[in-house]
Amino acid sequence: MESAKKTKSKKTDTNLPQAYREHVLMEGKRPATVFKFCKELGIEESIFYRQYASFEALEKAIWAGYVTDTRQKMEADSAYVKFSAREKILTFYFMLAESLKSDRSFVLHQLGGIKTPAITPPFLKGFKKGFEEWVDAVLAEGKATGEIAKRPFLENQYANVFWLHMMFILQFWAHDDSADFEKTDIAIEKSVTLAFDLIGKGVLDNALDFGKFLYQHSKN
Repeated sequence: MESAKKTKSKKTDTNLPQAYREHVLMEGKRPATVFKFCKELGIEESIFYRQYASFEALEKAIWAGYVTDTRQKMEADSAYVKFSAREKILTFYFMLAESLKSDRSFVLHQLGGIKTPAITPPFLKGFKKGFEEWVDAVLAEGKATGEIAKRPFLENQYANVFWLHMMFILQFWAHDDSADFEKTDIAIEKSVTLAFDLIGKGVLDNALDFGKFLYQHSKN
């Protein structure tokens, strides 16, 4: 009886995300049904549905977890609160890329299914929401300190721009064949520097001012 109870407890505590990853990587596709997946794991189907409504919901949770875990690791560092917006975004990208290494095979399998980068696939929606909520807060801090220029209309699109930037980083990392993904680190640093050159006070503001001058001059 005691042995049966231990077996039941073990089955109930099955790590569904990990089991799902392993199935996808071994079979090259999702399980045919939730019933079949649970049967292979030796658990009741109801155990799966207590946590996830579908395989799509499970994939969303896995990807949302990448953002949550990265944020928790960053924010656990007492120095993090003193970072500039640029430093926070750089740190996020570096830590995310490092974290994804341990799940690279699954991540590559998922990213390989993206046909149109401009359209967010269902499995990335939780990841995108978590990332945009975080980056919105970081950008707001940057605007408050003056690190990021306040530009009517344009500044409302900054979060969207950084999401596209995130997609660029993921795709670059996916195709990086350099040792320890050194090229990805360089791409992150250079692209973040460029992004902050554009959203900070400087070249773009001068270009906008000059554009306004030309427009006003043409009307006189």
